[in-house]
Amino acid sequence: MTPDEIGARVTAAIEGSVAEISFGQLTVDVDASAWHDAAAFARDDPATGCRFFDWLSAYDDRDAGLAVVLHVWSVRARHHLFLRTRVARDGGRLPTVTDLWRGASWHERETYEMFGIVFDGHPNLVPLLLPDGFEGNPLRKEFVLASRVAKAWPGAKEPGESDHEAASPGRRRMLPPGVPAAGEWGPAE
Repeated sequence: MTPDEIGARVTAAIEGSVAEISFGQLTVDVDASAWHDAAAFARDDPATGCRFFDWLSAYDDRDAGLAVVLHVWSVRARHHLFLRTRVARDGGRLPTVTDLWRGASWHERETYEMFGIVFDGHPNLVPLLLPDGFEGNPLRKEFVLASRVAKAWPGAKEPGESDHEAASPGRRRMLPPGVPAAGEWGPAE
């Protein structure tokens, strides 16, 4: 099946879903309330047949909320599918897909810990990677990377930046990712 055919099949079965093909890759956006049904359809539909779970993760889409992405593969037909949904930044919840793919357990635990998204019905939704007592969700954009505030990041420079300030006097200096502007975080001086 082509990505167009798979997208048409999934969107016909899942109300309110939208298929998008970008660079030959099919992504089907579904409402959070249809998340589990869409995943079950992708796995159980004979034509789609994406029975192989590859990965599940999330990303912070700022004002649009947190996006959760599931990638599955059809070994028989040799095609794949991305399912994506968005949840609220505060109190985001989705039903677990561990009943469909047992391998999703680790991925949902990591997504829960790194983004704060709760997967209802997960058999063991406990922290996985961070030390005990860690506060916050480190992959959210509002999470402050305190080590970068305390010590300058030695990473790549922005275009036009150099060690010589005179090289670009009119350019505003950009802060590395995860570093708040002066006065936004930390003790008042």
